[in-house]
Amino acid sequence: MPINLAAIPPDAELFNKEAENVATRLDQAARHLNKPTQIRRFYDELVGWQERINGDDEKFRQYEAFIRMLNAKVAYAKGRQLVDEQFVSWFRDCLKTTTNAKALDHFRLHFEAVLGFLKALRA
Repeated sequence: MPINLAAIPPDAELFNKEAENVATRLDQAARHLNKPTQIRRFYDELVGWQERINGDDEKFRQYEAFIRMLNAKVAYAKGRQLVDEQFVSWFRDCLKTTTNAKALDHFRLHFEAVLGFLKALRA
């Protein structure tokens, strides 16, 4: 079932079970894929956009094309064998439902939860 980041309020399990499931799938990749530093780059860029937009739907519309460009960056990382298809699929699904400033906030929090669960799995 695809993740819906635009739902208000967000699904009760978006930052919990949903994030843990994503982290588990990402952890199953070959060791040279989905490294924390690589995934963190995408998170950091997403945070940068979220901070720039700061909950403003008009700013979201102004920057939406640049946010959508993250799809190309993820595809490039996969082409360089830095991330696997699980990461690409999850990231693109999340970006697809990021349709306003609130959904962008939810994506950042969901991504943050995924990183936390992934760190715990790899500890």
